[in-house]
Amino acid sequence: MANITEVNSNNFHEEVLEAGKAVLVDFWAPWCGYCGKLVPVLEDLASELGDKVKIVKLNVDDNRGLAEQYSVKNLPTMILFKDDEPVERLLGFMPKATILAKISPLV
Repeated sequence: MANITEVNSNNFHEEVLEAGKAVLVDFWAPWCGYCGKLVPVLEDLASELGDKVKIVKLNVDDNRGLAEQYSVKNLPTMILFKDDEPVERLLGFMPKATILAKISPLV
């Protein structure tokens, strides 16, 4: 995946909370069909946004503690972190334009 990092409980703090810029975390699972459909959308976003926003993926099956910590109940869920705090939550599959409209004012 171009410009998209896989994060887990071992590197979440460093890659997301200490990133020094806005980070969009995609909470996903391999069995989630809409999560798979979101991959090319996120790749396009990563290319378009460049250094403005870091995009990472977190497998909830392998990192249940983080999913619970951030109250992720449905997939896909995307949470935008800024200054180490969650500032926007996006639920379900959505087109690139919708994601951009929701996160652009915050980055």
